[in-house]
Formats: sequence, C-alpha cells, structure tokens
Amino acid sequence: MSTPLLICDDSLVARKQMLRALPPDWDVLVSFACDGEECLRYLEADRGHILFLDLNMPVLDGYAVLREIRARDWPTLVIVVSGDIQPEAEQRVRDLGAVQMIRKPMDPVQLQAVLVEFGLYDPSEDRRLAVHPESPDRSTTWHDVLQEQANIAMGQAGDLLARLLGVFVELSVPKVSMLAASELNMALTAGSSHHKWSGVSQGFVGGGLAGEALLLFSDSSVEDMSALLGYQDDNAPHKELEVLMDLSGILAGAFLKGLGEQLHLSPRITPPVVLGTHVTMDDLLHHNSHLWEQMLSIEVSFAVENHNILGNLLLLFTEDSIPRLQETLDYLRPDPEGAS
Repeated sequence: MSTPLLICDDSLVARKQMLRALPPDWDVLVSFACDGEECLRYLEADRGHILFLDLNMPVLDGYAVLREIRARDWPTLVIVVSGDIQPEAEQRVRDLGAVQMIRKPMDPVQLQAVLVEFGLYDPSEDRRLAVHPESPDRSTTWHDVLQEQANIAMGQAGDLLARLLGVFVELSVPKVSMLAASELNMALTAGSSHHKWSGVSQGFVGGGLAGEALLLFSDSSVEDMSALLGYQDDNAPHKELEVLMDLSGILAGAFLKGLGEQLHLSPRITPPVVLGTHVTMDDLLHHNSHLWEQMLSIEVSFAVENHNILGNLLLLFTEDSIPRLQETLDYLRPDPEGAS
C-alpha cells in the first residue's frame, strides 16, 4: 500500500515544483494542502504520514502546524521546505519535531539523499508515485511564478539581515498585484495603525526591466535599528539617514539580487535615496504619483522579533517592464501552456 504524502504550501508553483522533484519510482500517494488549516484536516484524515511543509503561509503558518502535530502526538514525519533559510528558523522547526529543513526550490538530488537517509525511499524498488485525485489541476500563471520567486528572494534577504544582526526576521507571504498610482497608498496603509513613516528608494534598470524598490519603516523603528547596527552616538549628525540607507542596502539589495538571479537577469541597482523621515505615507509616496499610471507591485512586510522594527519592502515595476517580465516568467513556469 502506498504511503500517504502531503505537500503543504500556499504557492501553486511550489507545490508543483515539489511534486516534480519527487523520485518518480517512490511508492507514495500524494495530496496537496494550501494552508496550515487544510493541512491539519488532511493529517487528521490520515493523508499525511510524510509531510512536506512550508513555513510562511496565510491562515495558519508552518510553525503552528508543527506545534499542533506535537500537541496531538501524531506520528507524522515532517520535512520543512521553505524560502526562509535563517539559522534560527531551522533550529526552531527542529525543536518542534521536523526531521529536516530543505531550502526552496527543492533540489531533487538533495531530496533523494534525505529520503534515503531516513529510510523513506529505496532506489532499488520499482514503483510509481500516485497523485491523489483531488490534487490541484489548474495551470500556473506568470503571477504565480513571480510570487514564489519573491518569496525565495525575501527569504534570502531576511537570512542576510538575521545573520548580520543576530536577530530573527518575521516575513509575510508576498503580495503581487497590478496597481494604479492612486491605489499605492491605500494598498500599503490598509490595516496599518502607523501614521508616520520613513522610506528609502533604490532604482533598478536592465534586461528590459525598470522600476524601484521602496523600503518603508514605521516611525518607531529607527532607534532599535540604530542599536542593532551599532550606532553608539545618539547625537551624531545624519545618524538616522545612515541607518535607513544601511538597512536598504542589506534588505532591498539582497532582495533585488535574489530575484534577478532567478530571472537570469542582472539589473543595475542605483544607490539608496532617502525619500523622507517621520512623514505620512502620502508624503512618502508623492514622488511616485506622477511617474507611472500603472505598475506591478510586490509587497512583503517584515518585523524583527523582540525589537520594535516593522516595515514593508515594495518592489514596483514600470508598466513598460511588464511584457518583458511576463515573457521571462512564462518561460520559467513549471508547466507548459495549458498543462495541469
């Protein structure tokens, strides 16, 4: 009888990529869950003796799933597959019972080695994996691919910040959307209780793409950022501007580099420019209002655990960049046009 295997990830691209990475002769029956709550329902129905689990998901994240598995004492063997590659993240999932953590995108060779190590797969067997009839059957879009690539790129940026500062960075699921300039402010401030912001912009251009990365911090973040970065003299001139530009160089720079590598593009990144400090979101984004009528945006919110640091990283592509970006992403899709 085939072993029930559950793949839990909010990204359709990631779910399909994990499926393609499985050994084709592995005797498992594969099911899919889109978030932590659905994952728990499948586990309760005995459809996940082995679980590939993402960490950053809506509704219920991977950490909560691991805690629930431990609380219910389910004999599920969990392998975490995540774009969040911070050392602290790996330690936390192991403490919660995961046997291994694999970074996205899943490498078939690494996966097979892990499966053999834990006695889950024998290459000498000649079986075929089966996909549960309820598996997702829609084709992925370039939008799906971009969201997953942004998730991986932000995981790399968060890991860099975490290692440099010795902190744990909490990351949201990326949001990808088409926006009019007039909608940008509303999209950022929806659900936020912060009224004052500080922001830095870095432009990028090359390979048919152009736009800018905005790093936006809530007003209460600067003092904690100064302490983490080792700024000792609180009265030093321009300290706040230096802090903002340093953080932008770390986060926005690493995010753009990671995304460019996945797109096989190397756009030129301009030096950071401070847009404003302790101002409203309207004032901070005023320079964008006349640049582009429409834009493609990627938004990721982040926070530093145990520190009063909250912010948003926003990547904005010009309208002229979208056809080139779509062409590149269509090429990188895990399934051909019209395939399931």
